[in-house]
Amino acid sequence: MEILRESTPLTDNDCFMIFSRKKSCFDFPLHTHKEMELNLVMQAAGASRVIGNHVGTISDLELVLVSGDTPHAWFTDRCQSHDILEITLQFSPDLIDGKFLNRNPMAALKQLFEEARRGVLFTEETAREVAPRIRELYEQGSAGGMKPVLDMLMILNTLSLTEERRLLSDPTFVQKTMKSHSARLETVFAYMNQHFNRQISLSEVASVVSMSDVSFSRFIKKVTGQSFVDTLTEIRLGHVARMLIDTDMTIAEIAFCCGFNNMANFNRIFKRRKGMPPHRFRTLFIPKKIYV
Repeated sequence: MEILRESTPLTDNDCFMIFSRKKSCFDFPLHTHKEMELNLVMQAAGASRVIGNHVGTISDLELVLVSGDTPHAWFTDRCQSHDILEITLQFSPDLIDGKFLNRNPMAALKQLFEEARRGVLFTEETAREVAPRIRELYEQGSAGGMKPVLDMLMILNTLSLTEERRLLSDPTFVQKTMKSHSARLETVFAYMNQHFNRQISLSEVASVVSMSDVSFSRFIKKVTGQSFVDTLTEIRLGHVARMLIDTDMTIAEIAFCCGFNNMANFNRIFKRRKGMPPHRFRTLFIPKKIYV
């Protein structure tokens, strides 16, 4: 099965983003991304959960924490509900500084983050306890100050202290599939994110990390699972998604600002990668974000 590398709208200036979707089916493919994800799913009994090499059937109430680098997705399968509610909280794994995370009071949270590489399924009792707090966090919207951030951290604290939780994917699978984010790769992504709005060649980016075209092509394929062109496209689509949410610019204006010069091609790529056309994404996939 093909695994999509998703570029989310979350930026380095965000603490987290949270979005809610009402749907009648699950239509997003198996994917990875750099952010950690807490996913609350309600009224979707019979749907399938895929985390790494784990496959399971979910109940009417589902709460899972997963590291973004672990392939994950939910599929409609035998779900008959047309009133599925999904609330997703995404945050960068480095939101909490490594030195702080290593201090004694943070031990439980540090362990939870490590377990998230395999996917952590919480009991329905825990999900029922935490669900109202997650919904309240979403409803706060773009409230200023630190309260939303503190509320988010308290939710994670509650989950870290919950002993009854199940690890989903096999640890050997995670070890084999986790990709190292080397300094070279970070340099490549930083450059592509800085220049995504213009035409960038493979040769240009290869020169940034002092690699030949052939070596760089092999490198980017190995660490991302995608070609250079596909990786750049995912980065551009991440910026497109952010602008669809954050601005009132037309879809055509956003496409051209993000390096897409052909609207027909842009619409085709967006629909294939995101599972819906850009206008539907703008109306249905509207996260509320917190900035600090």
